[in-house]
Amino acid sequence: MRLVWATVESVRSFAEGIQRLEVTPDTAPGETGTALAYPALTGACETGDRVLLNTTAVDLALGTGGHHFVVARTPAGEAPAGVAHDHPSGGHIMKLRYTPLQLDVAAVEEQSSPNHGVMSHARDLAGLPVACCGLHSHVPLAAAAVKQADPALRVAYVMTDFGALPLALSEVVRASVEAGLVDTTITCGHAFGGAYEAVNVHSALLAARHVARADVAIVAIGPGVVGTATPFGHGGVAQGEAVNAVAALGGVPVASLRLSFADQRVRHHGVSHHTIAALTRVALARAVVAVPHLPADLAEEVEATLEDAGVWDRHERVVARAGHAGPPDLKGVRVTTMGRAESDDPAFFAAAYAAGEACARIALGEITPERANRTS
Repeated sequence: MRLVWATVESVRSFAEGIQRLEVTPDTAPGETGTALAYPALTGACETGDRVLLNTTAVDLALGTGGHHFVVARTPAGEAPAGVAHDHPSGGHIMKLRYTPLQLDVAAVEEQSSPNHGVMSHARDLAGLPVACCGLHSHVPLAAAAVKQADPALRVAYVMTDFGALPLALSEVVRASVEAGLVDTTITCGHAFGGAYEAVNVHSALLAARHVARADVAIVAIGPGVVGTATPFGHGGVAQGEAVNAVAALGGVPVASLRLSFADQRVRHHGVSHHTIAALTRVALARAVVAVPHLPADLAEEVEATLEDAGVWDRHERVVARAGHAGPPDLKGVRVTTMGRAESDDPAFFAAAYAAGEACARIALGEITPERANRTS
């Protein structure tokens, strides 16, 4: 870890829960950089403030987490003294526990929550279809497909703590909520900043069903998937764990395939090794796997990969219309994957659309898990 003092030159943007700052680190006089600040952790920053930055990711030239982050601030012209930040949540559950930036949240489950009574009796998802996604960028795509099937279906996004922890970092989720693709958000584990806070993914799913009254839930990591080119050292493992949680609670897990024919990395070309690991080694429960419509040669490659990996020995198939019919309306939400738009990597988008479509069809009673292997 590297902590460096800096001066705020300007506030470039201030969206809900996050600020983007132009800063000059003391270690590089005359050179400006970009820092992100979360007012819930440090208070809102202003031009001229002195800020303590975590510069570690930038110094390591990382793509994931490659920003300066504000750890603490001192208002311009003031000497550090007294209370620097005081913003109680009214709750008693700590996230980022036992770190210098641990924060209190009002969790949906805790005794002081107005939802405690509901959560104290919530034990079952009652067949709630849940899209279990391997990447954060799948979220708005799956949600758009649900809304295309029926705009009245309520969609809840459950963000786990396998990627970025602050929900505020996700511009695409903020835009999805504003556009009406996602109706509510729940952050679980050490992730924070959702409309609801939950202690773990199981409680978050139950809150989606019983508190948020969702018709469909989407579970995915936050921005910034981790990968190490090893069998299990990656964020895709979270997808398999989500399948297990949904099934354990009596929901219907719907797995989104991570597909790409534009990614030049062998391990992510076609069906990503993240998906194969999640579905064949991590997921212990049976899931519905949504398969999009693809050109014949690509469909054959995907089918061969899934068959050879033993996916169909463990899970049920539903063949989606996604990829054949026109894409759902994203309501102006801009989605990219590794900088690629839909025209650059259509299979990636079609796979996420397929998961949302399958969830909607289950919610609407058009298909059931018992016959999900039938095509239509």
